[in-house]
Amino acid sequence: MRREPVPVTVEGSAAEVPQDTGEIVQLPVAARRQRGRLLAAVVTMRPRQWLKNLLVVAAAVAAGALGHDDVPVRVTLAFVAFCMLASGLYAINDVRDAAEDRLHERKRYRPVAARELSASSALALGVTLVCAGLALCTLVRPLLGVVGGGYVLLTLSYTLVWRHVLILDLMAIAGGFVLRAVAGGVAPPVPLSRWFLLVISAAAVCVAAGKRYAELRRAQAQSSARRRVLHSYSLPLLRRLLVASGLLALFAYSMWAFQLPLVVGVPWRPLTILPFALCLIRYGALVRAGAGEAPDELILQDRLLQVAALAWLLLFALGVHAAG
Repeated sequence: MRREPVPVTVEGSAAEVPQDTGEIVQLPVAARRQRGRLLAAVVTMRPRQWLKNLLVVAAAVAAGALGHDDVPVRVTLAFVAFCMLASGLYAINDVRDAAEDRLHERKRYRPVAARELSASSALALGVTLVCAGLALCTLVRPLLGVVGGGYVLLTLSYTLVWRHVLILDLMAIAGGFVLRAVAGGVAPPVPLSRWFLLVISAAAVCVAAGKRYAELRRAQAQSSARRRVLHSYSLPLLRRLLVASGLLALFAYSMWAFQLPLVVGVPWRPLTILPFALCLIRYGALVRAGAGEAPDELILQDRLLQVAALAWLLLFALGVHAAG
């Protein structure tokens, strides 16, 4: 029996695809105003993703050393250096993934995939930023240069290898977050709690599992192209990983919080456990609803997450002020 074509509207343009064929269709990029070369370069650098590098600052804050001597200057320079490293690696990665990105409903608007920035220009931008970031890391402290180099190698190896391997792709993503935290400890330098590093690791796995869950759910719902590793995952497995890593993060955070003494008789750090747990619960709920594919957007757009994060920050700051 002949199947009737079903009209599909794609951002103002209409196309017809056979109903229930299971075929992967590359959707046309909607006509829109082209970004200039400078704006395309800025978009390729992904400024929103710099939020992740706040972990560099968090390490010094968690150690209670942010206000000591030249710690703020060193931590700020380390933050800037890791923003440069991350942006450079995004540009390099976009060159490699351009063909795959053009099959994705959102990533096809990235400048390289949309042909607004040439591959050679993006590659030159990426290499320049990475070299400048490593140089700045080494200038702050040679050991920080080693950590920055490890971050670059891990990210590149993730792009080439680990992103295609079950579970190891999540571990590699978590490793990138841990190296950011380590950089924040190495730059001043300040000691880092093992519990703090475990919190970062578990929370990073939770975010990575949520991202994979949202990607897989979208791919299954739309019968669209999916990254290779998603063929090895299932939604139940990712849900179990999400819950397990979230519980581990909460346990490790609680252990870290209760290790610190009371300040003027008030358990300020233990009080931060509640908003931290609320952040994890809210994130899990958003992921289950299919909204975890862009974690940075959740933080910037979800009001409940913002309120919980603000409550955590307020309690933490009050504890630091009382201790001072």
